[in-house]
Amino acid sequence: MRLLVQVSEARNLPAIDGGGGLSDPYAKLQLGRHRGKTRVAKRTLSPTWDEEFAFRVVDLKDELVVVVVDEDRYFSDDFLGQVRVPLSAVLDADNRSLGTQWYQLLPKSKKSKIKDYGEIRLTISLSLNYPEETTTLAHCVSDDLASYSDKSTELQKGSSLPNIPIEIPTSVSGGDETEIIKEDRSNGVPSFVNRLYQFFSAKPKDAEASASAPPLTTGDGNSDILEETPSTSSELPDNQDYETGVTMSFDEQLKAFGSCHEGNEIPENLSGGVLIDQVYAVAPSDLNGLLFSPSSDFLQSLAEMQGTTGLEIQQWRLENDGEVLKRVVSYTKAPTALVKAVKATEDVSYLKADGDIYATLADVSTPDVPFGNSFRVEVLTCIMPGPELPDNEKSSRLVVSWRLNFIQSTMMKGMIENGAKQGLKDNYIQFSELLSRNIRPVDSKDAAATDKVLSSVQPEQESDWKLAFRIFGNFTVVSSLVAFIYVFSHIILASPSIIQGLEFPGLDLPDSVGEVVVCGVLVLQGQRVLNMIARFIQAKRQREIFEFDAMEDPPSVMKINVYDFDGPFDEVESLGHAEVNFLKSNLSELSDIWIPLKGKLAQACQSKLHLRIILNNSRGTEVMKDYLDKMEKEVGKKIAVRSPHTNSAFQKIFSLPPEEFLINDFTCHLKRKMLTQGRLFLSPRIIGFYTNLFGHKTKFFFLWEDIEDIQVMPATLYSMGSPSLLIILHKGRGMDARHGAKQLDNEGRLKFHFQSFVSFNVAHKTIMALWKARSLTPEQKVQLVEEESETKDLQNNESDSFLGIEDAKMSEVFSSTKPFDVSTLMSIFEGGPLEHQVMEKIGCMEYSVSPWESVRADAYQRQIHYKFDKRLARHEGEVMSTQQKSPLPDKNGWLVEEVMTLEGIPVGEYFNLHMRYQLEQISSKPKACNVQVSIGIAWLKSCKNRKKIAQEVLYSASSRLKKMFGLLEKELLPAK
Repeated sequence: MRLLVQVSEARNLPAIDGGGGLSDPYAKLQLGRHRGKTRVAKRTLSPTWDEEFAFRVVDLKDELVVVVVDEDRYFSDDFLGQVRVPLSAVLDADNRSLGTQWYQLLPKSKKSKIKDYGEIRLTISLSLNYPEETTTLAHCVSDDLASYSDKSTELQKGSSLPNIPIEIPTSVSGGDETEIIKEDRSNGVPSFVNRLYQFFSAKPKDAEASASAPPLTTGDGNSDILEETPSTSSELPDNQDYETGVTMSFDEQLKAFGSCHEGNEIPENLSGGVLIDQVYAVAPSDLNGLLFSPSSDFLQSLAEMQGTTGLEIQQWRLENDGEVLKRVVSYTKAPTALVKAVKATEDVSYLKADGDIYATLADVSTPDVPFGNSFRVEVLTCIMPGPELPDNEKSSRLVVSWRLNFIQSTMMKGMIENGAKQGLKDNYIQFSELLSRNIRPVDSKDAAATDKVLSSVQPEQESDWKLAFRIFGNFTVVSSLVAFIYVFSHIILASPSIIQGLEFPGLDLPDSVGEVVVCGVLVLQGQRVLNMIARFIQAKRQREIFEFDAMEDPPSVMKINVYDFDGPFDEVESLGHAEVNFLKSNLSELSDIWIPLKGKLAQACQSKLHLRIILNNSRGTEVMKDYLDKMEKEVGKKIAVRSPHTNSAFQKIFSLPPEEFLINDFTCHLKRKMLTQGRLFLSPRIIGFYTNLFGHKTKFFFLWEDIEDIQVMPATLYSMGSPSLLIILHKGRGMDARHGAKQLDNEGRLKFHFQSFVSFNVAHKTIMALWKARSLTPEQKVQLVEEESETKDLQNNESDSFLGIEDAKMSEVFSSTKPFDVSTLMSIFEGGPLEHQVMEKIGCMEYSVSPWESVRADAYQRQIHYKFDKRLARHEGEVMSTQQKSPLPDKNGWLVEEVMTLEGIPVGEYFNLHMRYQLEQISSKPKACNVQVSIGIAWLKSCKNRKKIAQEVLYSASSRLKKMFGLLEKELLPAK
């Protein structure tokens, strides 16, 4: 691929003093390490060149640099302006062409005194198949230095070729830079002026090299030397700059790079799409250090997680006086089902680093994949400040986007884009999961709501006039004011009354009942006005604010009672009560809420209480650790901390606030009318149950404080030989979880029945410890610690990373046509002697089933329990499964779905096995039916060897199905 550049003309170039107002301009072009220049236009400020150049594209991150200078034969050339065009702009343009445009020439620095540098007219485009024969017309710059060296040798020897100007690379300045100059075929002797120019204009260390090696000259004895312009190519800098860039620390490199790119804007997201857009509770500089610092082991951990091998990370290099900061990362991706192990190379370069905002661009090359030489993948990573968190904790927003750059045209463009998109999506899911284990993710919506709430609770600056109007602007004050004016006017107009009755001078008593009533009304009105004045003074002086330190023991509910206090000697009367649940109310609701009061008097008057509740985490991310340490001391057992990703999944299931964290979770069955298989979750404030069985979700939770008693029920055949737990709530508590309760007793208490725990003893001890630690008094907790002196670890084989219940991806493993009808074949699912006989022959010992029970219209469900025969199975263990059957839509067969839980076998707790039996009658053959069995795995926890485990499970299940239906056919055919 080549970049075609046509330099047409320039206009309004600046005049250089000493040239009579005119210049001898020419243009120099550079793309990466390849350079070219136009001829010199004599004595003009609007030169015309009409020359075409072709540059071979090596790095898509390069940019075309065009510099216009004024030729000076005796001194260094004068700078007239420059323009930079990145290759990415050409690549993103329509038809990969920018067309013919006028480009504004810019100065070298912002300190230049010249305001207008004029314009230059360029035609820029990319060509995928540029003919090599046109190199004599277009100054094609090749990167094959060896061939150029051979050409220069031939030229020095002299040849009989025509005298045509060509471009020849020659090494100057110590061999570190390659320049292209024009030279005639004839050999000429360097002039004395040219030697003086080279000696005085070269750098000190280059002067010696220039003096020892005669330069190439044109036929007329004039030497044209191209001045170096800054480059963004991926070539190595000179040795001194390289050593300086490597020996600097990473922070020093970032500061040096940032000082050279001050004012740069944040790059826009790439056109391929956004892979990650997440807010994390960490400062931008710390997140940048975790992802890109040489001392960080994040990439090594990610490589282990993804199965990547051969990871090599080079040191960051600061080049071109701080203009470029980059490094190279190489690795070998693990093989997949479609692609073998592939070696990849990433050229990572910083685009911005100012301490608050960081941006890197990774250019990924995978030449070993199909069509790998025709494209490259670019990944842009931007780190910027996130929203402010409520505890003044800093946050960062991480945005990762991507795009494909096609170097060559290919018919497989659509397939390549889809494959690259899916591969990047899978990789960055694991990337996000690993990052969440190290840094707590923050929901950006919650953070924005938190900012809004915190801003709303700032002290309101209400003026005295507004406060007075709010308190005194009512009918009582207006009527009292009118009465006062009326009485005062009457006193002025009336004459003194005669002393009579019991009156004496200074005491004027009412003379009638009407006067007594009027006096009473005036007194009451005056009392109400005085109360309002007292309220005004109190409101102006202070506000009723109560502050509680809830960090030691996170609250679940806050109970509020409102009383009528008439004095120390009167009985306090309750006006109503209310309760605030912190787990079911979000922060924005609590910040300004009206709560209806409960009670006979409050409900009769429809009383409400206006509250503004502010929750503020004053201890940052240490709250979880401090709480667990405190609970370990109280219950005498160790509790491990779950990862942020696990806590986030747990909070999402039950819609809990972000401060709630998971302690443990267990697989079990919820016993109602029918057993429901799911998982029981335990956290500091709640106990919850969740299941997603056959597409039907069931979830609920209640508080530890709601529990009145926990009873252990003895093992029965129906409970699969394992004890069960009966949790009884206080009267009237946990009504939101009523749909999960087994029953509501006569006292109004809900009862929840859980059974079939994988490890009942561990589950029971954990539940009892958390309940007692939450509900007992401090004295009872001390006694509990003294009684339970054993310090066993609560973390069990179920405590690995929980990823939530996901739908299993089903794949067909068995398909066959059987010589009997569906009703006969369904005898394997009826729980009769035939089913027991067949299942015991394939290695299912102590096989027990419960009867089919209706769960909804045309749907039935039952439970199965058995043990593996040690003589036939590789592992000894148990199976608990739930089967559900329903007729097919056309009523010509049955669909049986099964969810199996494996216990006592390696990694059995990591997944559930889903099976789907479809038995369909063949219409053309009344005595035949089709059997199709599909199997899927629903992963419950993260596991490195998912693929291998899945293969073994599917192979074992497929062999078991073939054996089961083979035995069934043998049993049924003789009977028939």
